[in-house]
Amino acid sequence: MENPSEKTLARWESLPSWLLTRTAGHAQRLVGDGFSAVQARGYHYRLLATLEEFGPASQAALGRRSGIHLSDMVAAINELADRKLVDRAPDPSDRRRNIISLTTTGKRQLRRLEKQLAETQDELLAPLSLEERQRLTQLLSRLLDYHNRRTGTPDEL
Repeated sequence: MENPSEKTLARWESLPSWLLTRTAGHAQRLVGDGFSAVQARGYHYRLLATLEEFGPASQAALGRRSGIHLSDMVAAINELADRKLVDRAPDPSDRRRNIISLTTTGKRQLRRLEKQLAETQDELLAPLSLEERQRLTQLLSRLLDYHNRRTGTPDEL
C-alpha cells in the first residue's frame, strides 16, 4: 500500500503546461468567487477599468480595448447600465452608435472590484515573496506576449 506522504509526481505533473493549466483553474475560481462576492463578473471589471483608463467609447471600441467579443459586450453593458454603473447615450456624430461612459457609481464599483482583485491576487500568490511575484508576472507576461505575437491573438484578462 502506497504511503500518501511518499507520493511522487507523475511525469506529466511537472510539465509547465500542466502547472499553468492547473494554476489558471485556481486563479479563475478565486477571481470568479471574489467578483461574485461583490455582485460582479470579470467582464464588468474589464469594461469599467477600460472606461476609466480610456474614457467614453463606442461598444466596438470598448470590445477592442477590453478584449471582449462584441456578442458578449451587449449583455455585459446591459447589466452595467441596469445597475447605473455606465451610461449609454447616442453618439452625436453617428446616431446609429452608442457611446458608453462610466458613472460615479461605476467608479465606486470599480474601486470595490480592484480591492477584491488585489485580495484575490494575494490569495493566489500567497506562497511567493514579493520578488517572486514580480518575477512570475514578468515571465508570464513574456510568454503571453510571445504567443500573442505568433498567433495574432489579442490580450485577454
